[in-house]
Amino acid sequence: MKSIHLLLALFSSLSVFSKDRPNIVFIFADDWGWGDLGCHGHPYLKTPNIDRLAKEGTDFHRFSVASGVCSPSRTAVMTGHFPARYNIDGHFAWVPSNQRRNMPDWLDTKAPLLPRFLKQSGYATAHYGKWHLANDMIPDAPFLTEYGYDDYGSYNCSGPQMFVHDDVKSAIPFMKKSHDEGKPFFINLWIHEPHTPFHVDPKLQKLFPDLPEADNIYAATLYHADLRIGQLLDALDEMKISDNTLVIFSSDNGPARGSPNSPITLSYDSATGPGYGIGAAKGITGGRRAFKGALMEGGIGVPFIARWPGKIAAGKVDKTSVLSAVDLLPTFCELGNVKLPKSYRPDGMSQVSALMGKGNPLRKKPIFWRMSAPWPANESKPDHWVAYAVVDEQWKLVLNKDQSHAELFDLVRDPLESSDLAAKNLETVKRMKNLLQKWLSSIPAKPTGDVFSNLREN
Repeated sequence: MKSIHLLLALFSSLSVFSKDRPNIVFIFADDWGWGDLGCHGHPYLKTPNIDRLAKEGTDFHRFSVASGVCSPSRTAVMTGHFPARYNIDGHFAWVPSNQRRNMPDWLDTKAPLLPRFLKQSGYATAHYGKWHLANDMIPDAPFLTEYGYDDYGSYNCSGPQMFVHDDVKSAIPFMKKSHDEGKPFFINLWIHEPHTPFHVDPKLQKLFPDLPEADNIYAATLYHADLRIGQLLDALDEMKISDNTLVIFSSDNGPARGSPNSPITLSYDSATGPGYGIGAAKGITGGRRAFKGALMEGGIGVPFIARWPGKIAAGKVDKTSVLSAVDLLPTFCELGNVKLPKSYRPDGMSQVSALMGKGNPLRKKPIFWRMSAPWPANESKPDHWVAYAVVDEQWKLVLNKDQSHAELFDLVRDPLESSDLAAKNLETVKRMKNLLQKWLSSIPAKPTGDVFSNLREN
């Protein structure tokens, strides 16, 4: 009898444990500007399903990614580390370009990895959509299963390229299978929109007949992505697991913009095929400075909307909690009851308290950025000169590539970076420069590990 009671107690505890571990779906868009949402006041874009996430969850206004471009931000999500630790300061391209820029050819499979941590803890793990932690032009790059995924369909990776709009179509069966097997699931759903080329559905263009051609293409492209997100939310409802699923929508960097008079032309991407080029890129930042490719807030300050019914407050706007892409690994692992290795030292911090409405406007850990940027600034892109940035408490310090010029902003009082306070706060500038130098001294000079293609020239 005693043994029976012990078994019942064990099964009961396991049931509670499983119930407390949410499914996690992380939707990571590509070049989606902070202002490119209906709920953020866009004048013509329709995003009813993402707006639904905001209505049923919390909209965080102070989330930043780890770079103004794609691959470093994705590295931060996967590892919980600043991408400079892996010498990933730009996007993965073909091998000669990576070699010239002192970059690896892919993310190290032996790095600490979010999907692997979750898989080892009992999660079913999958990746659908863009990868870009290697490149489709590098045939000997590792397959995604080597990063801890049970299943994947992807592009900008080695091997077969997934059709760009099959992301949610692939995710739904995986969710159902995992649920039927009694396993919590984690899905990185990294959608293509609104990266160029724009693979627009002509039928959706008819929904925006009064817009100029470029705006029409842009609106239809984003609406298509929103429709697929709606299909995913509907599937969660049909499975009756919405209440135990954390869904987050965000973007890898700010919106891309061509020159004001860029013509609307067709372009071709080796991973996703033909579509409209940069002339149709009409993303906006909601007043934040700069665009994709910059370390000002328009380049790194992106949407971040989290829904978990009954756990995360519905209809709330959080303008104070300071969140970073490097926080996602420790946050998701805490929610999943994952015991991280003692040797692992994340650059980020768990933000479970912030998700639950108990955030802090003064962040406990600084955030660092490094990327290539021109100096002096180009006239066409006056805010794209920042090569280094540091956020500590309410302050953000930005510097050019030789650190001869610095600007300082109080992001609590001035989130749009309109007023440079460096001259009035010299001690703060000095302190934050010292923080940056200490961090840079911890960064390896060259990539290490099994991260180089056989196509490299010796």
